[in-house]
Amino acid sequence: MNSGFRSQVVPSYRLLTEEQIKEIHLASLDILETVGVRVNHDEAIEMLRAAGCRLKPGNVVQMPGWLVEQCIRSAPSRITVFNRRGEEAMRLEGRKIHFGLGTDLIKTHDVRTGELRPSTLDDVRNAARVVDYCSDIDFVASFALPNEAQTNMMYVECFRAELENTVKPIFFTAAGQEDLAAMIEIAAAVTGGEQALREKPFLINYSEPTPPLVHSYGAVSKVLLCADKGIPICYTPADVMGASAPVTVAGGIVQANAEALSGIVIHQVRGRGSPIISGFFAAPMDMLSSVFVYGGPEFRLTHSAYADIYHYYGIPCWGTAGVTDSHGIDQQAGFESALTILMAALDGTNLIHDIGYMGAGLIGSPASIVMSNEIIGWVKRMIRGFEITPELMGLDVIRSVGPGGDFLAEEHTLKHYRGELWRPKISNRDDPDTWLQKGGKTFGQRLIEDTLAILDGHTPEPLPAEVATKVAAIMAKTEAALKEMYFIA
Repeated sequence: MNSGFRSQVVPSYRLLTEEQIKEIHLASLDILETVGVRVNHDEAIEMLRAAGCRLKPGNVVQMPGWLVEQCIRSAPSRITVFNRRGEEAMRLEGRKIHFGLGTDLIKTHDVRTGELRPSTLDDVRNAARVVDYCSDIDFVASFALPNEAQTNMMYVECFRAELENTVKPIFFTAAGQEDLAAMIEIAAAVTGGEQALREKPFLINYSEPTPPLVHSYGAVSKVLLCADKGIPICYTPADVMGASAPVTVAGGIVQANAEALSGIVIHQVRGRGSPIISGFFAAPMDMLSSVFVYGGPEFRLTHSAYADIYHYYGIPCWGTAGVTDSHGIDQQAGFESALTILMAALDGTNLIHDIGYMGAGLIGSPASIVMSNEIIGWVKRMIRGFEITPELMGLDVIRSVGPGGDFLAEEHTLKHYRGELWRPKISNRDDPDTWLQKGGKTFGQRLIEDTLAILDGHTPEPLPAEVATKVAAIMAKTEAALKEMYFIA
């Protein structure tokens, strides 16, 4: 007879009951059926009409509940993402967690000078190199938005910089369908062709609808292209409660969920079973400063809520953590980054981005990435929990050592200490005298030293020469094409 005993002990947390999830789901369906969403893309409108949607003046599309639920069921519950070597790197499913960077920070704290300055393409390269080194960070993104890059080539340049400075999966943005197509072509050159890329994707496009309840032409174009090519897309609204969404937590959740579901419908009607990561961003606006708040508790409540909702849907979900409203690496940055990383992990969010973000999503630093890596290591160990087995309970070694003995020289200790005990890379564990003998350095001082050591000493694996040649040719072709298409100031 099965006693129900489980040997694996893991922390568990959820915010919503199943009944509450259903209530939010029905409210979201009500919005999509009676209010609808504006879709500023003629081809998508006709596609949705043919699928059973109702059209209203002003490009408004009302989506029937049966179609929304059909598209939820057709979206895959598992997305496997590889690195550029073709090795499995992330499996987005269930409550498996993966951490990485976000995109488009306009300012950077220079880790060498301490200056807060506009971000550059070198900051994108530095972020990728740091991520390549940090063992607890699973994927890369541009992190910085390069101030000096040509507007129409900005995201393509960022993509190349990431590709050349890490083997890890790339989470990337695009301005429109044209530069997205170029980046997919570059990725196909790395994998050996479009079919090989479809089978082993190492990139995830990130795009957003526009709250409240609008899908722009550019956003829809990217959704359709990713569905056609089988490229994973993370299409998630970013709502600001009190500005672009209701100020109440429940209202922000319902509207943002309706927006996210409408994106799933557009994507799945175009390509049934194509890989999509969903969820939403619903953060409050500070009513005194008018900035949206990364570090506040309301944001974490909406995060936990949508994690529960998308686990219920069985669709891989996206999240945000390792973020702070502080403008530098200080005590506020430490506690907000740590709490958000811990909460996102407990939520079981699959693709957790924006680590190292400071200044309400405007500022970054290579050191903030390294700090987050330390926190993520701690959190991953805690989330892993522990096992209760006869060997790990150690009854034999306890009997052998007996009262008054010690376990330091025991074979059981040697066998298990590495797997059981997490070891920090930066945090202090010296006694006070040893700490003083080593210079009495604070965590912040050691953090800067370690970051500089990575930047000065870590060399990422280069692209194979033949691939680098193909990438350069695609870059030149793309720049020439986009020059004709867009005005360059």
